[in-house]
Amino acid sequence: MPDYSREVRHSGPVAGVDEAGRGPLAGPVVAAAVVLDPDCIPEGLNDSKQLSAAKRAALCARLLECAKVGVGIATVEEIDELNILWATMLAMTRAVDALGFAPAMVLVDGNRCPRWHHKSEAVIGGDALCLSIAAASIVAKHRRDTMMLEYDLIYPGYGWASNKGYGAKVHMEALRVQGPTPLHRKSFAPVAQALLDL
Repeated sequence: MPDYSREVRHSGPVAGVDEAGRGPLAGPVVAAAVVLDPDCIPEGLNDSKQLSAAKRAALCARLLECAKVGVGIATVEEIDELNILWATMLAMTRAVDALGFAPAMVLVDGNRCPRWHHKSEAVIGGDALCLSIAAASIVAKHRRDTMMLEYDLIYPGYGWASNKGYGAKVHMEALRVQGPTPLHRKSFAPVAQALLDL
C-alpha cells in the first residue's frame, strides 16, 4: 500500500501528480495534482487501478473536501499535435497550475517530469508507493471516466461507457463500421487506418 514517507521528507506543500488516458484511442488525457492535508488523509487511498469505480468516486469526493486538488486536460487535438507524451506533460503542468500555488515539491508518477520550474521527482510506480500520487491517480481516472461516460451518450456504439476509449473489441468494430468521431486520436495507428479505410 502507498504511504506518506516521501512527502514528509520535504518542508512545505508536496503535490502528487498522475494522469489517466495515455493509451486510449479516443478522448483527452487528464492529469491531477493533489496536495494532501496530513491531518485529513482519506482511508483507502491506493493506485486507482486497484479500486472499483464506486470506491474511486467516493474517494474523489472526499479528496475534494479535504485536499488541494488541481486538474489539467490535454485535448485530442493537442494529443495529435504534440504526441501523447508531450500532451501528457502539458496536462500535468496544467494540473499543478490549477492548484493556484507553487508546491515545494512535486512527485510525479512515472520516469520523467514535465519541463517546468517546479522542484520535482519522478517516482516509477508512484501510484502504488506514494499517497499523494495515489490520490492524484484516483482524481484523474474518476474525472476522465466521467467524461467518457458523457461522450458515450454523444457518440453511441463505441462502448465508451465500459471501455473508456481503449481498443476493446466493440470499440474496434465500431471504428471499422462507423468510422472515427471527432474525439478519436488521429495520430494513433488504428484510428489513422480507419480514416484510410473510409
